[in-house]
Amino acid sequence: MDLKTPPSLKVEHEELHAQLARAANAGGATEDAAKAVAKALHPHFLKEEEYALPPLALLPILVGGKVSPDMKDAVTMTGRLKADLGHMLLEHKEIVGALQVLIKAAQEEGKDEFVHFAEKLTLHAQTEEEVLYPASILVGEYLKLKALKI
Repeated sequence: MDLKTPPSLKVEHEELHAQLARAANAGGATEDAAKAVAKALHPHFLKEEEYALPPLALLPILVGGKVSPDMKDAVTMTGRLKADLGHMLLEHKEIVGALQVLIKAAQEEGKDEFVHFAEKLTLHAQTEEEVLYPASILVGEYLKLKALKI
């Protein structure tokens, strides 16, 4: 099964990237801070798209009780996420730290749009930590439990 990040999450990531690109062209300290956020965020987003978020696409299927052998890639992905979770959370700390710098710079320069963006991205990271990463890992754990039926 070719697992891909659920479309709603993919669109949200694309929107966040677009907003960050605008901030990275805003001039002044806001631009510098946004570029630092982008440097930390881009490789992190790539990992999320590669293995952290695609297993979530199985949730609607699993809720219906359906499990099949072609879901084994999700177990591999979630195993990788579980093994790398500590590093992913450290990256979030780095990203959130850079976002705090962006908030301060945007506030000082009166660029409220980018203050709002940085606050939104901070909340996004928190949602990943509290909901999305654990849910993704649970997909893999559930599939392992159901392995006898696959």
